[in-house]
Amino acid sequence: MVGDRKRIWGWYFFDWASQPYNTLLLTFIFGPYFAEIARGYYMGAGLDEEAAKAAAQAYWGWGLAIASLSIAVLAPILGAIADGTGRRLIWVWTFSAFYVVGSFGLWWVAPGGTEGMLFWAVCLFGVGFIGMEFATIFTNALMPSLTQADDLGAISGSGFAFGYLGGLLALVIMLLFFAEGSDSGLTLLGTPPLFGLDPEAREGTRFVGPFTAIWFVVFMIPFFLWVKEPHTDRRPLHLGRAFASLRDLIRSLRYRKSLSAYLASALFYRDALNALYGFGGVYASGVLGWSIIQIGIFGIVGAVTAMIAAFIGGRVDRAIGPKPVIMASIVVLILVCLVMVGMTREAVWGIPLDPASSTPDQIFFACGALIGAAGGSLQAASRTMMARHTTPDRATEAFGLYALSGKVASFMAPALIALVTTISGSQRIGIAPLVVLFLIGLVLLTFVKPKGEMPA
Repeated sequence: MVGDRKRIWGWYFFDWASQPYNTLLLTFIFGPYFAEIARGYYMGAGLDEEAAKAAAQAYWGWGLAIASLSIAVLAPILGAIADGTGRRLIWVWTFSAFYVVGSFGLWWVAPGGTEGMLFWAVCLFGVGFIGMEFATIFTNALMPSLTQADDLGAISGSGFAFGYLGGLLALVIMLLFFAEGSDSGLTLLGTPPLFGLDPEAREGTRFVGPFTAIWFVVFMIPFFLWVKEPHTDRRPLHLGRAFASLRDLIRSLRYRKSLSAYLASALFYRDALNALYGFGGVYASGVLGWSIIQIGIFGIVGAVTAMIAAFIGGRVDRAIGPKPVIMASIVVLILVCLVMVGMTREAVWGIPLDPASSTPDQIFFACGALIGAAGGSLQAASRTMMARHTTPDRATEAFGLYALSGKVASFMAPALIALVTTISGSQRIGIAPLVVLFLIGLVLLTFVKPKGEMPA
């Protein structure tokens, strides 16, 4: 592997530090916890249980949609500004502060709250989510400067694998020592939460916010010590020049057919994946009746397979390129979504199951393993494919457009899930739009050049 190994390892530490926002907050701990307290609020307001589940899922969905829309609008603009000034790390510092403030504030989201508490919970989550996504954009933009093009796939895959390992360790620590079962009040070890946290007030589960913030602060230290700006000209901020550069890049898409097809493809399949992560825990809680601890164990399975698959996928990417890895991953995710849509505790697409048995749980655990494996490979290979469509001096701007492609449909995906859930009255049928989004992304991907815009 060519390049400064210390810089590469520092860059890896961003994935390690930031992954808990996705693992702990978005998917496996805070997301299901929010759905739980939101259901309680709506049932207390007079809705029946199924209607309350749908309302909670819709509230969470609209919150994600608004945060994603903010990212979609601002990402390419900030990317153009960063490339125009030649500075990226200052933006990583700035949005790291958003990450820490948003995640730490989730400590105050207590059970039995008011609608105002639900609002502030979504707002705080959104602030941290925006910080995580923007910090990721500027960190990804540093990747082309780390090594030669042929090694980008291996570096991207290893970075995601390292990040998933960090997310897995953080999840294990939360389950063993802090997150309590809503009925038992005990952690996975069968003990009360550490530090005298009150299980009746769900303080162990709520500690996931401060824990995520502290984890990020500690493990970003190697990143800021070892990762340096690439050698580019430093220029004063000139908004007119930055917007002109962005306008020229967008206009050039009509002549860059491979990049245009890839951004359009990513618009659909990455947002379907993000929605699958965002609603997976909510689905398990509502459809299968899982507790936070069960969902957490499900997350461990997914994180392990994601870590392994991202590492292996990076090697396959280096050998045959990112496009086959992306296509295979999308096919797997489509099959998983089809299982989820047709599954209840009583049957899978009409095939009877014993609802009292563990078979439905085992099937969904298998789905979780496949989501982790396919999602890990898909994210790593997608980052490589984007890097194959840009150059180090325009990387932040390009990754800003990449973030835009990943967030425009994030507004649509939660909205479609909320709409279909409301119309059907079923959480599992509400997942059905993801199948369509994955399929559209797969079709558009056929127009993308395997080597991107790099010389053959």
